[in-house]
Amino acid sequence: MSKFVAKIAGLFSKRTMVGMDQAGNRYFTRNEAIDGVMKEKRWVIFKGEEDPTSVPVEWICWLNGQRKKSPTPEEMAELEARREFVRQNVKRLKKEEEERRAIQGSTHHAKITGNVGGPDLQSFLRQLQKTEGSESQEASEATGTLSKDETEMDKTESLEETLEPRTPEPTGSGSSFKPGTWQPPS
Repeated sequence: MSKFVAKIAGLFSKRTMVGMDQAGNRYFTRNEAIDGVMKEKRWVIFKGEEDPTSVPVEWICWLNGQRKKSPTPEEMAELEARREFVRQNVKRLKKEEEERRAIQGSTHHAKITGNVGGPDLQSFLRQLQKTEGSESQEASEATGTLSKDETEMDKTESLEETLEPRTPEPTGSGSSFKPGTWQPPS
């Protein structure tokens, strides 16, 4: 019990005020012997309600021992001016970005309204078949391997294949194949 009273008495008698921040929080330190080793204890006494978010970053670093010296009022004023400068730059950049998006949005909107519907895949495939068919027909005529009737028949078969709707069911020609029984490997 006497150790407890001694610690409380030592807390108030040996403390040294190191500084105060803009919110009015006061920062203290004292040297204490712990297991024969002198250690520095640091703490804050809040002004009013205890609000840890009111402690500036520089003072947090000092409290945690990341800084050896406490921040000076001049350093705090300089850092606050730098933070304000960054805030103003962020506002300016956001405004410029909104203006850029408004300009791009109006031009992008004009581009979209010109082509309302998407590309028709089936018509694209038909056109592709026609161009490939005419190239293969010219090549076969040059070599003389296929007749016109054979190339016409190939065209209609490939066109029917592209127009046939595809189903999600797998197809196959094996004797053991049963539609709807396939399961993905687990």
